[in-house]
Amino acid sequence: MGQTMVGVIGGTGLGDALGGLGSGEARVIETPFGATSGPITLTEVGGVPVALLARHGEGHVHNPSSVPYRANIWALKSLGVTHVLASGAVGSLREEIAPRHLVIPDQIIDRTFRRAASFFDELAVHVELAAPFCGAVRNTLVKAGTGFPVRVHQGGTYVCMEGPQFSTRAESELHRSWGASLIGMTAMPEAKLAREAELCYALVALPTDYDCWKPHPASLDQAKLIEEILANVKVATQSAVELVRRAIPLVAAIEKPCPCQSALAMAIWTDKAKIRAETKEKLRPILGKYLG
Repeated sequence: MGQTMVGVIGGTGLGDALGGLGSGEARVIETPFGATSGPITLTEVGGVPVALLARHGEGHVHNPSSVPYRANIWALKSLGVTHVLASGAVGSLREEIAPRHLVIPDQIIDRTFRRAASFFDELAVHVELAAPFCGAVRNTLVKAGTGFPVRVHQGGTYVCMEGPQFSTRAESELHRSWGASLIGMTAMPEAKLAREAELCYALVALPTDYDCWKPHPASLDQAKLIEEILANVKVATQSAVELVRRAIPLVAAIEKPCPCQSALAMAIWTDKAKIRAETKEKLRPILGKYLG
């Protein structure tokens, strides 16, 4: 395997704080799937090449359904990114996962329905997704969280809803009955696309509040509630940036090959001779090593 390059995708809060990881060259990448959320900044953290991307764009212009997920992942892959550390604000579905904690989830339930979820519209490719987050990268995040001043929860199921509206109370209770720990809007199809691109992908989830299964204190009116949530976002973001900073050198030190990096080896069902030349060129950063 060549040199490790870590992509950092910042969600709500962390997207605006990525500059704290380093400054560098901002690149605008053209992709077959349209424009990325914004420029990708190439920098180094602890001597490790890093590509920084704000998922929602500068000024938070993309809602969860309109984020150009395919363009973002394609662009990171084309730049040589091998591993992705992503972040995302979430609501907590569990009493023990309090706002301002961090969570490294290990499972996802995908409830999105408006988003392009695959690079492979013109051929049949079926990747394994039983473990939607890379175990090796998850382990580095957990290791980076050892002795961390903020509680870092290991594992948990993330329900990815379409949004942009938040859950109804009935939906929130349903998600809890499924055993889920978190509710968010952005981990899918990002994790699916990362697997299709053979990127090792893991997520740091930032609980900003309890989802609506838990009533908010009567003393908090809407304005005070929003103020509290934004304060939680700020604190959780600071913690997440530091956790990612600690994790990047550990990711670069991973030596054992990961199954994520050969996810397409047995997944391409279409006869390669039947794949159109235009499709091969469009997907070259992703399929290139399998096309000869």
